[in-house]
Formats: sequence, C-alpha cells, structure tokens
Amino acid sequence: MNAVFDLAIIGGGINGAGIARDAAGRGLKVLLAEQGDLAGATSSASTKLIHGGLRYLEFFEFRLVREALTEREILLRAAPHIIWPLRFVMPYRAGGRPRWMLRAGLFLYDHLGGRTLLPPTRTLRFRDDIALREDIVSGFEYSDCWVDDARLVVLTARDAANRGADIRTRVRCEAARSEDGLWRLSLSDGAEARARVLVNAAGPFVARVLTDVVARNEPARVRLVKGSHIVVKRLFDDDRNFILQNPDGRVCFAIPWQEDFTLIGTTDEEFDGDPSHVTISPAETAYLCAAVSAWFRRTITADDVVWSFAGVRPLRDDGASAARAVTRDYVLELTGTPPVLSVYGGKITTFRRLAEAAMDRLSPLFPGLKPAWTASASLPGGDFPWDGFCELRAALARRYPFLSAATAHRLTRAYGTLAPALLGDARTAADLGQDHGAGLTDREIDWLRRHEWARTADDILWRRTKLGLRFTPAEAGALQRLLSASS
Repeated sequence: MNAVFDLAIIGGGINGAGIARDAAGRGLKVLLAEQGDLAGATSSASTKLIHGGLRYLEFFEFRLVREALTEREILLRAAPHIIWPLRFVMPYRAGGRPRWMLRAGLFLYDHLGGRTLLPPTRTLRFRDDIALREDIVSGFEYSDCWVDDARLVVLTARDAANRGADIRTRVRCEAARSEDGLWRLSLSDGAEARARVLVNAAGPFVARVLTDVVARNEPARVRLVKGSHIVVKRLFDDDRNFILQNPDGRVCFAIPWQEDFTLIGTTDEEFDGDPSHVTISPAETAYLCAAVSAWFRRTITADDVVWSFAGVRPLRDDGASAARAVTRDYVLELTGTPPVLSVYGGKITTFRRLAEAAMDRLSPLFPGLKPAWTASASLPGGDFPWDGFCELRAALARRYPFLSAATAHRLTRAYGTLAPALLGDARTAADLGQDHGAGLTDREIDWLRRHEWARTADDILWRRTKLGLRFTPAEAGALQRLLSASS
C-alpha cells in the first residue's frame, strides 16, 4: 500500500496495453490488471488487419480513415515481423456498389493518409486461373496490411513492462474506491493498490466496470456489436486477400492465413449477452459460407469450418440504426474526482494514436510529463527494416541450420530480432527440448511463460502462436497438463 501508481489500468486488450506502454515510456508509474489473459477477448477476435477501413468512407468517417491510414505505415515500421503488406482484390459484379463509387473510394484511400511505403490501387482483368467464378472478369487491387492481433497486444504489453509498467494477468480489479484523493483498488489476488488515475479500458466490460467496480451510476452509452469469423482449409492459391461485396451492403474478407488456411469474416450483429461467453451462431456461419460461395468457384459449407471465433466490439452508441454503420472511432471520457478515463470503441489499427490521445487528456494531471514518443519506436523484435523480413529469416536459418524452413519462418514471424534470444546457444534440435507438437519446444514454452505471461495451453496455442490449428486434442491436453504441473 505504500507505492502509489500514477495510472491503474483495467483491461489487457490492445487499448489498455497501448496506454500502459505510452504512459510508462513517459515516466509514469503504471499498473495494468487483466482478469484473464492478454488479448483474451475482443483484441484476439479481429479480422487481423491493419487498415484504413475502406468501407468507413461510405459513412463519411474521413478523419478516422485518414488517421488509420497514417497509423498503418507507422505500425508497419514498428513491428514488421508481425505486420506486413497485403494486396487486396475487390472483384466487381453488376448489382453491387457502382464502379465509379469504387474508383472514387479507392482514389481517396490512396491519398488520404500520406501513403509512402505501399503500392497504389490498380484495375484488374482476371484470367481463367483465378479462383473466382467465371462471370467475374474485372475488379480492383489495393494495399493494406495484415497483423497477428494477439501478438501485437502481447508485445505492446512487453514493451510497457520493459519500461517499468507492472503487468498483472489473471488479476481482476474487484473494487475501486475513492480514498484521500486517490483510487484504492482491491485486486482478486488479495493485493491492494493506490493510483492517482483509473483507466477503464475493459473493452466490452467498460460499462460493467463503471457500475460494479467503480460504483458510479453515470450512464455508459455503449453499443455491443458482435463480429464472428470462420477458418477453412485453404480456399485459393492466391497470396492476396479478397474483399467481397454482399447483397446486404456488408463486405466480407477472405484472407490467406497461416499458410494452409483461409480466414473469412466478419459479421456485424447486435449483442446483449455476457461478453465472457460469446460464440459464433449457426446463422453467422451460414452467412459467411454463403457470402464467400457467391464469389468463388468452390462452395463451402459449415462442414468445411475447422475453427471459428467471435468477439464483441464496445462501440460508442451514436444512434446508428444498423450495427455495421456504428462508428468504429474511439471516444475517451474523463470524469470525476479522483478521475477515471473510460475508453470506448477504437480499432486495432489506431491503438497507438488512441493511447496518445489518452495521454493528451491526462497530461494536465501530470505536470512535466515527457512528450509523445511511440510514433518512431519499435515494438520488441521489430527493430529491423519494414521490408527486411526475408533477410532476417535467412540470417536465422544460417545461424541455426537445424531448423526446418517452416520453423525458421514461424519463429522469425513471431519473435523478429528476438528469435536468437529464444533459441540461445542451441546447436541441434535436441537442445531445444521436447517437441510437443507442430514444432513447439520446451525452449519456446519457457520463453512464452517467462517473457509473455503465458499460463495455459490456450494462451500459447491460440494467442501466442496459432499452433492450435495444427495440434491434436491429445497434444493440446498434454500441453495443458505440463503447464499445470509446473505452475
């Protein structure tokens, strides 16, 4: 109880981790409490894109799109191991958005955000070897980026911890009460803490924190919107992503994922249940299967789905009639004494700018606060040129020639310049310990536990590595028993 934190942050998703990183780098004493695993909810259930949000132009969200496009290149430079360029194919078919509208939107998309690294839009004529249906002969191609969303959260939290933040996972803030001008927090592990400012970055639980934890009756105008995705065996050989227009006005992505799979999503549905227990519905699965089957020669059904996931977006209720039209922009509300800053909305792409905006709001409370710094700082493992991945992978393969090409690629993608620190002085595969499946060794498990807060098999298989797609149920069970026995 003697130490007083400047910020106590509730929530270990991308916004909470981003604010913790920014604040710690400016010299503030930061505590972050996450009731589950980092990125355990909405932040690991995204479409895995760093993008401006082309469809938001339809709703005149020009500021949001401009900011997101600017952030796209900042983040590509900051974490080129887990973020990389991806070309997007938008096939055209009569009956959807008119061709002139698509051209105009893509022109704005190319020029709003000061694009310098990525290639521009071009018009396409499709050959017979493309996986699209025969009647689709033309379209457009533009640039955005792919991201490993859960790793982005974990590495952001790791950077915050490296700069002095106290990151506590599987610790719930059960109560926060005002005492002598400070917040007094009761934590689920029996500890207590005091803080000058409370940051409510609890994602879909933001309203619940205000009522149940902070005991404030201020109305939280939050609108919960569920987005779901499915994963199928690789649907096409093309390395590009496809963005598909649906008859209801929504768009759907079909993204090459994890070498052997295709990620398909997302949906937009109102959600009024418990965000702790969100799953895809049969209707959503059918919708996504139909959306993709309408464009590709191969028809997919629910039987083709090898994995699915769903997340709840905590959007600020702006009165939009349709879930897909609700703004994805973020809103920061600073209220009360002692102050609580509540975070609504936001996108993976704009998390760094959201954190800067949060610090701008809080700066009057911390005289002498250091200036903004994250725009030019790498995330852990990302300190190499944005287009230097192939060289980095080749260097790792030369240093550790016993690694298979697939393993060298995966480790470079996940850990970047930190991969040699993980592998250490290993000279043979045996030096890495037991292979627990799909190339996951004792050495990597130890790294994830010591440096990335991994505690369960799901933490490792579905958030840190995505190897859950390649593990058998027996292997996953054995991994969980290993982790439980050594915890």
